[in-house]
Amino acid sequence: MHLPPPAPAPIAHADRRSALKLGLLGLAGLSAPGKAGTGGGFTHGVASGEPGAEQVLLWTRFAAAQEVVLKWEVAEDEAFSRIMTEGDALASPASDCCAKAWARGLAPGRWYYYRFIAPSGERSVTGRTRTLPVGKVPHFRIAVFSCSNYGFGWFNAYAHAAEAGDFDLALHLGDYFYEYKRGEYPSVKQTVGGRSGPLDEAVTLAGYRERLATYRADPDLQRLHQLYPMISVWDDHETANDTWQNGAENHQNGTEGDWAVRKAASEKAYRAWLPVSDDYWAKYEVGELATLFRLETRHVARSEPFELVDVVKSKTPDEAEAALKAFRDGKWRDPSRGLLGAEQEAWLAGGLRASARSNKPWQVLVQQIVMGSIAMPQSLAEGMAATSPDWLKQRIRDAVTASRVGLPWNMDAWDGYPAARDRLYKAALEARANLLVLAGDSHNAWASDLERKGRRVGVEMAGHSVTSPGAEDTIRWQRPDTLAAEVVARNPQLKWCDTAQRGYLAVELTPQAATGEWRFLATVREKGTALAGAKRMTVLAGQRKFAGG
Repeated sequence: MHLPPPAPAPIAHADRRSALKLGLLGLAGLSAPGKAGTGGGFTHGVASGEPGAEQVLLWTRFAAAQEVVLKWEVAEDEAFSRIMTEGDALASPASDCCAKAWARGLAPGRWYYYRFIAPSGERSVTGRTRTLPVGKVPHFRIAVFSCSNYGFGWFNAYAHAAEAGDFDLALHLGDYFYEYKRGEYPSVKQTVGGRSGPLDEAVTLAGYRERLATYRADPDLQRLHQLYPMISVWDDHETANDTWQNGAENHQNGTEGDWAVRKAASEKAYRAWLPVSDDYWAKYEVGELATLFRLETRHVARSEPFELVDVVKSKTPDEAEAALKAFRDGKWRDPSRGLLGAEQEAWLAGGLRASARSNKPWQVLVQQIVMGSIAMPQSLAEGMAATSPDWLKQRIRDAVTASRVGLPWNMDAWDGYPAARDRLYKAALEARANLLVLAGDSHNAWASDLERKGRRVGVEMAGHSVTSPGAEDTIRWQRPDTLAAEVVARNPQLKWCDTAQRGYLAVELTPQAATGEWRFLATVREKGTALAGAKRMTVLAGQRKFAGG
């Protein structure tokens, strides 16, 4: 007998009930971070990450001209009358004055308070963090974010999740920041007032540090980090658009230097400014409930992504269709093309087996890019204005022709690496895992049943962006609801999508079900946490498909 899906939980709003909830959690007394200063001292609040059952990684930044040894404390209470562990952390100009330290010897499944203290006695704001539970876990709630472009709007999604106060963990699935120069993406016209980012494109270590300092100065992002531990993965824009192992679409060796140097600089800045370990991939055990697998799909082993435009360039419509068919049957299916690499694939396969053998209901992939296959509807070009830019006309024609011959449209997602995806699906089936795949990158919201040769593998909850525009910004000639309906109709495994709204994904895991709630902010052009609505989807444990699908 299958248990029914859980009843929908009320969506949290910024009202007196939320304030009461924050007070009960001990959060009301935590002073919110102010606007980050450019002088010395604690400039960017505090953060925590990499949670385990007995440990967590703490972070802060203390600006000074020389190295400073900070003291850190972790306590059971906000008054720090019951300190559980303490130690030292070095803030050095070599790490852009960022300091990180492991707090170990903690009890599992507990909330803790932490702070940093400078030699002068100056104190950071107080942060709150949580260790992962052991044993039976009745429920575990996760806030999932991706694609946070500073210039496109306010980080209202971060603010809403902080106000909700009911999560155990935050996940950021990449595009934590964007590397573009001011006025490029977004354009000057698209940029929200008061949200102009750095002037130059991030290419060097100094440039990536400037980008992170700008984003981390945002008070809503600071507050989110202050209240929840976060597991973070980079996607492409933490380095350059459409990053792969040996290059990127937005990198020119002739003017921007050696790719390996740029990639290393971006990694160094990212690891200094965020509470992340140096491990390219890792797993996190949520008691007997779930294993979270943090994957790396960009820097280590990704093959160069295909571009459909390169397949059909300078060809007539008939020639283009023939070329796409040959591509479909040849290069696209090349088994040597990878995203994870052999080492990570073997690690993941072993981890899936161990988690499933432990009878954990959920094996959760914490990763960057959409896994479910998405082809465009044949009606996509209908209504497109004749005055549309040539590059857009070409992209739409390519997507429609590709769809006609059975090809998806986004070659930068798992759709561009079908052999690698098939190996992952095969490993999951052999492990008897129950995959819950989380993804970002696309700026839009997707819910897909994942299958391999007619066998259910699991489901994907792909989150929409915090601020970056989605399909509504380019496919303006179709109503978003019409486009979404036609895309779902074209793709049998796709059960629902939204292509026009910003926000974040709230996920609740229980032994019986996993529920995703896509929360849509009313606006990102102005500050505010009002919601325009939400969509809930549930998968029952062991079913490997969305309920009702």
